[in-house]
Amino acid sequence: MRKSAQRVWILLVVLTFGTAAMAADSITVLPGPDAAEELQVALITAEPGSTINLAEGRFDIIDGLSLDIDNITIRGAGMDRTILSFDGQKGGGEGFLITSDNVILEDLAVENSKGDGIKSKAADQITYRRIRVEWTGGPDETNGAYGIYPVESKNVLIEDCVVRGASDAGIYVGQSENIIVRNSTAAYNVAGIEIENSKYADVYGNTVTHNTGGILVFDLPNLPVMGGHSVRVFDNRVVDNDTDNFAPAGNILGMVGRGTGIMVMANRNVHVFANTLKNNDTVHVLIATYPNDFDDDNYIPHPRAVMVRQNIYEEGGARPAGDVGDIISNVTGTPVPDIVWDGVVPLTEWVTWTSAEDRIYIQEPEGTTFANLKMIQNTLYPWGASPDRAIADYAGTLPEPKAVTLPQLKPGN
Repeated sequence: MRKSAQRVWILLVVLTFGTAAMAADSITVLPGPDAAEELQVALITAEPGSTINLAEGRFDIIDGLSLDIDNITIRGAGMDRTILSFDGQKGGGEGFLITSDNVILEDLAVENSKGDGIKSKAADQITYRRIRVEWTGGPDETNGAYGIYPVESKNVLIEDCVVRGASDAGIYVGQSENIIVRNSTAAYNVAGIEIENSKYADVYGNTVTHNTGGILVFDLPNLPVMGGHSVRVFDNRVVDNDTDNFAPAGNILGMVGRGTGIMVMANRNVHVFANTLKNNDTVHVLIATYPNDFDDDNYIPHPRAVMVRQNIYEEGGARPAGDVGDIISNVTGTPVPDIVWDGVVPLTEWVTWTSAEDRIYIQEPEGTTFANLKMIQNTLYPWGASPDRAIADYAGTLPEPKAVTLPQLKPGN
């Protein structure tokens, strides 16, 4: 259906259905047999500055929802009280698509969407607050890829949210800038939280548990936005990540070993500090080069300027899994060291590594274990040398990125 024809149809629906109560700046939608149509009507006809209130109850949605009007608040009665159920979804690439600016979503749930849960694209000032996205059948490769999914956006706030069951990443922020992900829970996803090809991100206060991989900071080739940098991952609980990888075949996250706590790959100026890591099956912290072939001349596959400091490490690394887990444990034995760097550097600099501002730095409490595997570029197998376990050789300082500030937050919040 063309967009103009869709709008005509929606206007006819407005005249037909009368359950939604509307005011100049407030729209309330109640559960019922016509609630899906009324909600999409509200999303199309709302004026900038309006609040769309979703009452307590279950809304059965069969087609993807969309919003392209700026300055809208969508508010439910609570993430366990207002539920947008996509059990019977027939169309749409995601449950909810947002392509407008200054949008707040809060206090509602999206369940069992056919594709991604909630996606916001090219949005400035997008806020997800107390949102739950879940595939209620548990981990399954047929689940949607992403739960909360802002992409190509800026000034992104995700707080007090819960995501479970995504077959790629529960909370995924891609090709974006100025990002805060805080005080949220990601469980039973392939990746709990992923910051990809993005810059200026703070990820803190989150609980990341029972995923395949906990928190991933990646940069990938051949994307419209590249060169991710300036990411802080701190004060998170990354514990009990032990779910077998259920990513669909061909997904880049298929390489992540079950129980990878925090992974930094091909990104720059990433600071990992003051996190608690416990009972992650393969490794607590992994620093790695992008392992696949690529044809992007602008892409740098190596992690640069990574600082790992003042984290708390408890038991872990006892059940390494997948190809990566096998490679690490074959070199280091088990339990795998707390921190592992594959050691891959540009071949022209493999003896001296590189400039001070791009090195790997580690400042951890006594008793923390470490291994540099000393691997060769673009090769999955160690080149024969014993791993470097001398954590003291990686001492040093690296300027920390400034705290992210967002225009939708008051100073100090």
